[in-house]
Amino acid sequence: MDPLSDIIALLRPTAAVSKPITGRGRWGISYPALRKPGFTLILKGECWVSFEGGAPLRIAKGDFLLLPSTPAFTLSSHPGIACAPREPTDRPVRHGDQEGEAEFESLGGAFQIEQVNAPLLLTLLPQMIHIQACEGRTDRFGRVIDLIAEECGHQEPGRELILQRMLEVLLVEALRGRGLAADGVQSGLLNGLRDPALARVLRALHGDVRANWTVAGLAKIAGQSRSAFAARFGEVLGCGPIEYLARWRMALAKDALVRGAKSLERIAEEIGYESASAFSTAFRKRQGCPPGQFARSP
Repeated sequence: MDPLSDIIALLRPTAAVSKPITGRGRWGISYPALRKPGFTLILKGECWVSFEGGAPLRIAKGDFLLLPSTPAFTLSSHPGIACAPREPTDRPVRHGDQEGEAEFESLGGAFQIEQVNAPLLLTLLPQMIHIQACEGRTDRFGRVIDLIAEECGHQEPGRELILQRMLEVLLVEALRGRGLAADGVQSGLLNGLRDPALARVLRALHGDVRANWTVAGLAKIAGQSRSAFAARFGEVLGCGPIEYLARWRMALAKDALVRGAKSLERIAEEIGYESASAFSTAFRKRQGCPPGQFARSP
């Protein structure tokens, strides 16, 4: 089983908003926190972005920036420029000089994900994923960017639908990109999948979520001692292996409850609980309400 595919399928991401952003001359804007996955793909030129008072980051043609939970940020043509506040919009945006050919072009927007498990994304991913053109130009990621840029340059029938699907592919490529290994992130699923021993364990957990897993049994799969495995898993994933399993089981349960197509007995059996009663008790302890109430909540 592929844990990353499992999680992406559970979150069901779609490119809910994507719009062209262009600029010319000197300009600077600031946006409030969006608190949903946001992205920027630079098609021409460069700009500077900073987050809640942090140091400006240069992003240039071919760069892709993904923010699992978009904080307040500024965007400007040059570092240090005063930035005017602006509210997000789903319409094309032109910054700076309104006349003349744009010096800067990008495609920006947000992904919509299944909200019931949105917190799962934040516990598994770094706060920012920045893939530079020099990192991805020769591989699949670079080719997807080229296709998006080509599609943005034409007004062909079906353009918006194609862009949406390409952006969803770009999201998956970004999440599994090798460049993330050097971003300084200390924990999370992506780093776990890059550790061969932990990747075997994660595939086993996702492959049989119903099994009565133990730390000792998982350590054997990793080929490590129990203590070394537990320490390594906690360091890389940010929680213990049994806690990770419990969180994943609850994520599957919440998704099933929201969809409303399965009984409590069926959900309990599918995620490894002996009975609906045992599942309900565990669910209430973690979520603060019984499964039925959670399913009925807006």
